[in-house]
Amino acid sequence: MNLHRKGRTALVLALVAVVGMAFRVSWNALRDIAGAVGADDTAAMLYPFVVDGLMALALIATLVLADRDRAFALRVLGAYTVASLVLNYVHGLVPELHGRTVDWGRLADWDPANWALVLLATSLPVGSIYFGSDLVAKVLHHRPTPIPAASTNAEESTETAMKRSTADLPVSTPAPITPNAVALPRPVAVGFLKSTLPVKPSPSIAPAPVAPIERRAVAAESTRPRRATGRVPAVAKSSRPKRTPDQLLAEAREATADWPDAKVTAEGIRRAVRTSPVNARALRDTLRAERAGAAA
Repeated sequence: MNLHRKGRTALVLALVAVVGMAFRVSWNALRDIAGAVGADDTAAMLYPFVVDGLMALALIATLVLADRDRAFALRVLGAYTVASLVLNYVHGLVPELHGRTVDWGRLADWDPANWALVLLATSLPVGSIYFGSDLVAKVLHHRPTPIPAASTNAEESTETAMKRSTADLPVSTPAPITPNAVALPRPVAVGFLKSTLPVKPSPSIAPAPVAPIERRAVAAESTRPRRATGRVPAVAKSSRPKRTPDQLLAEAREATADWPDAKVTAEGIRRAVRTSPVNARALRDTLRAERAGAAA
């Protein structure tokens, strides 16, 4: 166990040493690039920490985060690795950058390539602020998935074993009972001599036939009175005497004698006289015409 731990410690220390030396090599190129795009001496010395430092931060974040956050950290790590590689490559192609004799803001002879390189070099510090803050926030808000305890696993395994052992038990089936079973006679004690009592054979006891239960659908009775729906039967119609139009008009005049003109409506006449809507509308028109004639 101690040897394994010592081996891991030595591996981590060797990795830190290699990363430190690689950072020193990249630091020279990134410092010269920063000076070529307008950074002063202090900013040029800090520029490599902005680029390669975020790469180290993204690498640590990939070891902590999971799922989509881990994929985001890997993309940040890949993007800044490619950017650092491009700037180191440009530093190797342009000898003037080594002695800092290159023109200010001039990293390539071809203008589109020069504009792209200057944009890349100047945007990396801003990207470090944004992506670095986002990665730190994701790491701080990350909640690792809890590992189930050993007691829980033991309980689950015991419960599974109990269920499995219960399921493996054989199912006991009762002996079949035949409907025409014959009852045996009671045993009689017999001595050495032959018994003089005759043994009567017992009749077979058969089960009495059971009449099948007839199932009928019975409608549920409701305590509420049923409303009449549909057409009224002819018997109900014949019980009410049919009135003539003159009789209906006389009843309507009597019922609406003290009504104001606004109250003389078809619905009011229908309820007062108890007639059909068609007759009520005809009576309404007649009564309004009579009242209009009387007023004139």
